[in-house]
Amino acid sequence: MAVKEISEEGRKWILYTDGASNREGSGAGLILTIPEGEEVMYALRFNFHTSNNEVEYEALLFGLQLAKQMGAEAVAALTDSRLAANQVNGIFETRDKRMERYVKIVRQLTKSFKEFTIKQIPRSENRRADALSKLVSTCFDHLSKKVLVKVLKERSIEEHHINTLTTVGPTWMTPLIDYLQQGILPDSHDEARKICIKAPSYALICGELYRKGFTTPWLKCVDKAKLKKVLQEAHAGQAGAHEGARALIGKVLRMRIYLPTAHQGATELTRACKECQVFSPVQANPSTS
Repeated sequence: MAVKEISEEGRKWILYTDGASNREGSGAGLILTIPEGEEVMYALRFNFHTSNNEVEYEALLFGLQLAKQMGAEAVAALTDSRLAANQVNGIFETRDKRMERYVKIVRQLTKSFKEFTIKQIPRSENRRADALSKLVSTCFDHLSKKVLVKVLKERSIEEHHINTLTTVGPTWMTPLIDYLQQGILPDSHDEARKICIKAPSYALICGELYRKGFTTPWLKCVDKAKLKKVLQEAHAGQAGAHEGARALIGKVLRMRIYLPTAHQGATELTRACKECQVFSPVQANPSTS
């Protein structure tokens, strides 16, 4: 495959990938650096048996799909896997059928970018991605809050049918998504100003809107219908304990779910819950005027 040099350094998206497979499990780490300098770190956990070469390709495929969904046009992939880099570049032959399928899908995916390069780098230059891959393969439950974790249940080369979901309509997320994806702002000057102020606190990852936080993990943004289902399950579902609104919203935040009106929704749900009203503790203190 012909490899082109990226002409505009400012447009380059840098993708570091690495994989690890051992007796305790297999995982991969990737770090995608966008042109503005911000980094997206992902740790991948595999629920199927893989070889070291397969996890390298799984990390590369996931990283390329992530870059595509985030709107990248020029990508430079850096990996310490000599086999993956040289097979994709056409230097090494692919004799194994499974490796052939991986290479084929990678090359098809790279056609989505205007420019693409893949290069082998020394392991010493890929320490952070290597650390993520080893961490997720051994200590899956102790990852940093700043790392996004994804569990893959099947190989990326497995053929499966994808159901197309139709959107119900515009939500509170629509203006933010339009602005982050295409730079589109509302016609109203006041609304446009609000979007510009809020936008730095959000990011699009894999086509999903997330809210950033300094001391909290990234929260997935949802619409009111989705939040209502989450609140109902957390409040009175199988693991629900009919907590008050304050405890309920804390549980939802720990589930990494976000909606600006989540507190209001939790309050309305607890007030409308019949069991909460019947079995709630009776206030002994007299009411104050």
